[in-house]
Amino acid sequence: MERLSGARVSRRLLISGAFAALGAAVAPGGNAALGATSPRGAARPRGMVLRAGPATIDLGGRTVATWAYDDLVPGPSIVATAGERVAVRLVNALPDPTTVHWHGIRIDPAMDGAPGYTQAATRPGETFDYVFTVPDPGTYFYHSHVGMQLDRGLYGPLIIADPREPLGYDDEFTVVLDDWLDGIDGTPDDALRKLNASTDHDDTLRSTVMGGVSAELRHPHYLINGRVPEAPVTFDSRPGRRIRFRVINASADTPFRFALGDHRMTVTHTDGFPCRPVTVDTFIIGMGERYDFLVTLGSGAFPLVASAEGKGGQAMAIVRTSPGAAAPSPKAKVTQLDGKMLQYRELNARHHDHLPRPSRTLTVALGMRPSGNEWTLNGKLANDPMRLRVDRGETVRIVLHNQSPMWHPMHLHGHTFQLRSNGMRGPRKDTVNIKPRERLNIDVHADNPGEWMFHCHNLYHQEQGMMGTFGYGRPPRRASHTMHH
Repeated sequence: MERLSGARVSRRLLISGAFAALGAAVAPGGNAALGATSPRGAARPRGMVLRAGPATIDLGGRTVATWAYDDLVPGPSIVATAGERVAVRLVNALPDPTTVHWHGIRIDPAMDGAPGYTQAATRPGETFDYVFTVPDPGTYFYHSHVGMQLDRGLYGPLIIADPREPLGYDDEFTVVLDDWLDGIDGTPDDALRKLNASTDHDDTLRSTVMGGVSAELRHPHYLINGRVPEAPVTFDSRPGRRIRFRVINASADTPFRFALGDHRMTVTHTDGFPCRPVTVDTFIIGMGERYDFLVTLGSGAFPLVASAEGKGGQAMAIVRTSPGAAAPSPKAKVTQLDGKMLQYRELNARHHDHLPRPSRTLTVALGMRPSGNEWTLNGKLANDPMRLRVDRGETVRIVLHNQSPMWHPMHLHGHTFQLRSNGMRGPRKDTVNIKPRERLNIDVHADNPGEWMFHCHNLYHQEQGMMGTFGYGRPPRRASHTMHH
């Protein structure tokens, strides 16, 4: 694997135009793993091949057998500009069927990678051509949406540049967070089977975060850009440089508390959409969420830390602006983690991103059955899913009422929504964290007809039933989502 400044280098892929010139879209890029992803001035190949297959991955002194895209964890960065057409051919070299879901993208339903909804999973040895237009700039990612495959290495960043970028900054770095057990404590499927067979849940873990954690497991490793803290990636820059960080939580089961040692962060985007800038010391990022922030770097070598909330571990990278500065410890204590925490109520969307006022209200109850291994939406499991019926052109308010003892990151496919509380017209998002016993209002404008997944982005909860449908008009006949019980 090619290296630069001691850090693993990802391949950077910039996509435009129709699906053509496949296989010619690989270009080296990034001055630290997944770093320097700005597309300004770069060449743009016309299409790419994304190969999903078994891979042997070095996490930083620990080698694991897993599944990955193009033998990389995270997979190759895909970079395009808003309004462009993205063309990706999935080649399935796995022993099982798979798909690619383009998380957060308002996409044509046939390209959403949602098995059992609009696409049959691509079988081993076969290919599928994803061709779609990316309407909104921002930080997104892609991942498998079949079973427990996301909790292997089947994910990667998707960065959509703004052709009229209003922010001023010198460089940008992409940071992908993950929790890891594959090839160490068996496979994610093994972990799910153990959960399903157990009635002895870790109530301490379930009760430690924000009044109830969204986690089921303590993973053996927590990663930034595929590396453990003992062999971290390094983002190299210079003092005084203004940097845009794009942070993606691609983990299956772990919310992270994020901070940069000795710096404050000015949050500018959440789930791809701009918000009024808010300066904080730290933020919680749930599974499937993304945050962008700006920071002016000081002189030294600073720990970039993602603490696994309630789990006692952390992921770490290094931001270095001084070659002679000593590297921080893998267990570095960052005081900013205990500082000012970002709150949803501080994130206000731009006026022209506000959605129309809703004409009616729907309620979704998030529940847990007595087994502790079945998670429901309006009392239903994924094999007989809840369906929210909407009509094209209307705006609906969805009241998310968490009646369970755990914290859930809820994700809606094919749309973004706007948070509403106490009269506040809050941020545009596609994934939102809901605490136990909390009610949270989201407004959705029904402008993208189809049958769309609406589910918890804790992968274990999803596979234990917390999957429903946001659908237009009469329900079509379709295969139900298969729960892995």
